[in-house]
Amino acid sequence: MTTHAISPAHHMRRIRVWLAVFLAGLVVSGLTAFPLETETAWLADLAHRASWLPSDVVAWIDRTREGVAVTNAHYPFLAYGTDWLAFAHLMIAAAFWGPLRDPVRNVWVVQWGLIACAALVPLALVCGPVRGIPVYWSLIDMSFGFFGAIPLLFALRHIRALERAAGAPAQQGPATSPAANRLTESIN
Repeated sequence: MTTHAISPAHHMRRIRVWLAVFLAGLVVSGLTAFPLETETAWLADLAHRASWLPSDVVAWIDRTREGVAVTNAHYPFLAYGTDWLAFAHLMIAAAFWGPLRDPVRNVWVVQWGLIACAALVPLALVCGPVRGIPVYWSLIDMSFGFFGAIPLLFALRHIRALERAAGAPAQQGPATSPAANRLTESIN
């Protein structure tokens, strides 16, 4: 089935579904940034039960659990940083309500989300080694950008089709550069 045969209402439904998938990921990521001590304890328990996990992965998970627990016991105010991380995820999710309501007008938010997903890779590659993060864990961090980009790319594809169906020119919002527009238009 080609995209020009799909009705604008169908494009809107698909846009909303893909954006809802992305929003769910952001909200879950945000909410799970609050109870890190509990979650790292659960993860360590699971890691010890998983006999197939390499011992260096289990050791890293144990070290992470211990680091969070010791930091919370002696310096609980540092957890305020992850509270802000959680808040940022939730506020970024709130920004995507605009594209849910009017995706053509707010296409720049989706483009910005794609840029943010791509920016995760250099952040993990640079900051991971500086902070002593194992390479395999940096790959997990980078996967959030990859998997986050998938629903945004599908949503963007349907937004572009909706623009074409309406005969509207592509919107270029305040945060969208011509280079970003060319990048995101190339997926069509």
